[in-house]
Amino acid sequence: MRFADCFDPVGRVHGLPTFPWRLAPDGLATRRQLRALGLRPGGQDIAGQVLRPRRRRGPLTAFLYRIDRAKPVRPMTEARAAALAKANAARRTCPVCRRDAGYVIPASLGACVPCADSDSSRAA
Repeated sequence: MRFADCFDPVGRVHGLPTFPWRLAPDGLATRRQLRALGLRPGGQDIAGQVLRPRRRRGPLTAFLYRIDRAKPVRPMTEARAAALAKANAARRTCPVCRRDAGYVIPASLGACVPCADSDSSRAA
């Protein structure tokens, strides 16, 4: 994909107004940029996209949303904070020894490091 293919402000080729990476017009932002401003898309349609060409793969795409239509981020409630804490605790709890590992247990191991090491030494 060439740089020229990434510039289509009318949206003839991709169906959406398309801009090169880092050259989106003022008033449009990605989800991450909205979040940094304390905003969220709020159900609005995608207003455009930014494409970044890559050599051997398809281009990276970031969708753009209008800042003036964005809504404020919903505040964190006590119930949501408690649910998030419970979910994070479950990710840290070893299923073998049932202790809090103090870190998120890697899916590749399936258990905390001491339990995974003892299982691998028994298998050898």
